[in-house]
Amino acid sequence: MQTIHRKVALAIFAVSIHFSQVATAQSNLDIQTVQRLRSESVEDVKAAIEAIAHVEPRLSLPILGAFSEGELGFDEQSTAWLLRGTSLIRVADGTKGVPSGRLQKTVANNQTRRYLDEVLSRLRLKSTDTVIRRAAAAEIAHHPDLQSVEALRELVAQEPDRQIRADMRIAMAKVDIQSKNRAVRLSAARALGEASDISMREPLTGLLGAGPASERDPEVRKAISSAVAAIEWQELKIRTLANLLYGLSLGSVLLLAALGLAITFGLMKVINMAHGEMLMLGAYATYLSQVAFLKYAPHWLGYYLAAAVPLAFILTAAIGLLLERLVVRRLYGRPLETLLATWGLSLILIQATRTLFGAQNVAVASPEWLAGGWELMPTVVVPYSRVLVLVFTLVVVSFVWYILQRTSLGLKLRAVTQNREMASSLGIHTQRIDAWTFALGSGVAGLGGVALSQLGNVGPELGQQHIIDSFMVVVLGGVGNVVGSIVGAFGLGVISKFIEPAAGAVLGKIAILVAIILFIQWRPQGLFALKGRAQES
Repeated sequence: MQTIHRKVALAIFAVSIHFSQVATAQSNLDIQTVQRLRSESVEDVKAAIEAIAHVEPRLSLPILGAFSEGELGFDEQSTAWLLRGTSLIRVADGTKGVPSGRLQKTVANNQTRRYLDEVLSRLRLKSTDTVIRRAAAAEIAHHPDLQSVEALRELVAQEPDRQIRADMRIAMAKVDIQSKNRAVRLSAARALGEASDISMREPLTGLLGAGPASERDPEVRKAISSAVAAIEWQELKIRTLANLLYGLSLGSVLLLAALGLAITFGLMKVINMAHGEMLMLGAYATYLSQVAFLKYAPHWLGYYLAAAVPLAFILTAAIGLLLERLVVRRLYGRPLETLLATWGLSLILIQATRTLFGAQNVAVASPEWLAGGWELMPTVVVPYSRVLVLVFTLVVVSFVWYILQRTSLGLKLRAVTQNREMASSLGIHTQRIDAWTFALGSGVAGLGGVALSQLGNVGPELGQQHIIDSFMVVVLGGVGNVVGSIVGAFGLGVISKFIEPAAGAVLGKIAILVAIILFIQWRPQGLFALKGRAQES
């Protein structure tokens, strides 16, 4: 986060500052001081940084910022230059030019980096740009030091921005909590309690201990205890929100994996062990779309997912239709035989994928516009890829609902599910409905593979990792019930994320399996019972 703040501030400042605007300030800058930044002595470099920091900020900020980012260089005549994109600007007079001989960049080392960042933060606090001041105040609040805090005391009263003032007060409180003045420590403890900065939990808890550095004053200790309690409450809220969001994200993955299975399982009573491989094929269709865009349309690479969605659906639906016509159709009414046959089909599809693409995972990179995340609270960042998967899941569910409730296929499918003999006597071609339903379920699984390709590795074993979870969702929600699958998927996802931090991933999974077994013993039809062929049998 600190690096992001620093780069944002530097980028904005680089755009807004030009050396031609600071000609009056250049006379106050000793060029030899800038040259001392190349010194091998850490103390000499720090002294040069401090000397430059006392010059006009419009000049010192670009120089120190360039030094921090490796954009300060010296030619063979020791002339200092700033790199601004493809341009080179002479530090001495602010004009563009060509260096004499080879330009050697100068970069701050690890020993001077921390000191340089602190100086830059103090300088940026005086900037007229609110974004730059916010980044500087946030950075100082994360890592305050006595010198920076003293600079804050002079600026906080004049600061117009509310967020910046809050960060300034947090930084001052973090330093003041160690003050020898009782009143200052008391004020700092109360300020930290109001801020609920989770990074201060351990330092404040240490002050409540029995060591030599612990707080002795009863009133200050009471204020520190209140601050620790406020921070713990803030941590609880953060954990709860994070578990809820990541649980919904996991639930969306489970739902995409189980939705197609719920359709076919409910209608045809087929235990399709090859359903997971439809997920895998959908993920590989996404990979092929990426490869095609890289080769034939690299400038449009960011849109390869848009092409992968119909490709994955059509490919997996076609394969599902073929499997139903050739294998599954001959095994209706024999669930054990369908289980063995589809398990064999899954092995064939896995081996075929290994032959075509190799046994190793393939790289499916997310588009650039999916990089980063959405920061809801401190330490709670939801990756954009997860947000996209959740939205995509809602779109797929809406697509399935529309087909089932608003199309002729959906009407016939529901009729066959409720009473196959009656539907057949009314002229519905039940075998054709079976085929199209199997194709639809496989196509939806392929869409799930598109989403999974953005969240993890894509390999031949991808389907095997999700098939058990898919059946768990279907059985828990109610066989063949789409609404039950939605509730079961999101319920399992959220419960898993709340259990795993306490019990661990393995024990958490075991606990969920035991709970589902007990639930099915009590309610065999699942959360939502569906009247139909599977229920009547």
